Amino acid sequence: QVQLVESGGGLVQPGGSLRLSCAMSGSMFSTYNMGWYRQAPGKQRELVARITRGGSTNYSDSVKGRFTISRDNAKNTVYLQMNSLKPEDTAVYYCNAARDFGDYWGQGTQVTVSS
Repeated sequence: QVQLVESGGGLVQPGGSLRLSCAMSGSMFSTYNMGWYRQAPGKQRELVARITRGGSTNYSDSVKGRFTISRDNAKNTVYLQMNSLKPEDTAVYYCNAARDFGDYWGQGTQVTVSS
């Protein structure tokens, strides 16, 4: 059974940085495409960044140039480095692991950007 556990969220001032981590239990982490999504109050969940099992990445236009997704297959972990944070980045951030037969979600971690 796959479980995803996010960490690293918190309160940060505008312009600050945070690094989110998502650790996967179970095996075969390297075979999953991994993604970070977020959901702000009253809004739909949206894709933030994704990294394929081959290491290709893509980002939403709103975070391009500020956020970086990476993965460490030896540690079964995917990261989201978030720089130059803005108040509009405030949301619950969710980790997603996807393969052709389905996907899994973490419980989410709150990121609040406020002065």
